[in-house]
Amino acid sequence: MLEGVLPDPAGLVSHTDRDEYARRITAGGLPVALRRPPGRSRARWFANYVNLVLDRDVIEISRIRQREMLPRLLGRFAARTAQVLNIAAAAQTIGMEKSSAENYLRLLEAVFLVQRLPAWGTILGSRVARQPKLHLVDSGVAAWLLGLTPDKLARADPASLTEYGHLTETFAVGEILKQLSWWDAAVSVGHFRSRTGEEVDLVVETDDGHVIAFEIKAGSRIHREDLRGIDALRTKLGDRLTAAVILYTGAHAYQHEDGSLVLPLDSLWTA
Repeated sequence: MLEGVLPDPAGLVSHTDRDEYARRITAGGLPVALRRPPGRSRARWFANYVNLVLDRDVIEISRIRQREMLPRLLGRFAARTAQVLNIAAAAQTIGMEKSSAENYLRLLEAVFLVQRLPAWGTILGSRVARQPKLHLVDSGVAAWLLGLTPDKLARADPASLTEYGHLTETFAVGEILKQLSWWDAAVSVGHFRSRTGEEVDLVVETDDGHVIAFEIKAGSRIHREDLRGIDALRTKLGDRLTAAVILYTGAHAYQHEDGSLVLPLDSLWTA
């Protein structure tokens, strides 16, 4: 999607339905996992993959005394993917000291299971939050840890749908970051969150100071309140906000009255 830099929404219609989005997002993007048939075979692969990384890679990096706590902490991070990092709360739920959890988080980052998305825009004033967001690197791993499957999502349980919203954001942020890694120009990335709760899921700033904002929604309709974070960012940045994009699971691409582009989520991987 970013090659263009952004697509022209005129005439763009998605043919990806809700069920296909659920299958793709819960599958993630690890090539070996995607070659496995969905269901038990893929679930076994995720289990073996996580165990192998924790048993081999983490041990090679650092000697740890509480190996059994690592998968429990990773599970708590999966439950908090795409949310502002509160490492004290995650540690408390599994009976771990905060300092140990911080050390283990760095290990999980080193083996590419989790990543921190820094707060962006802290120079804009004291009313901007400074805590990073936490994302699992792969939405398929996160879905497996959460026990979130397409069949479970089809039952429309409210708790599962809330988790799916976070998972969709993690999936989209990961896909955008992959594409940004192909750019020649240097960019910085982060999330924006004001003290009053307005937020933008991903902010991309080029080396010349121009900014692209991405908001990600798991729903198939966009409402005016979904643009509150972009409105707040536009107020602070003015013309520096070059483009604002809302990715959603609806079918049609269009330009919102405020100038934001509303695009189907599958525009991330379709021409």
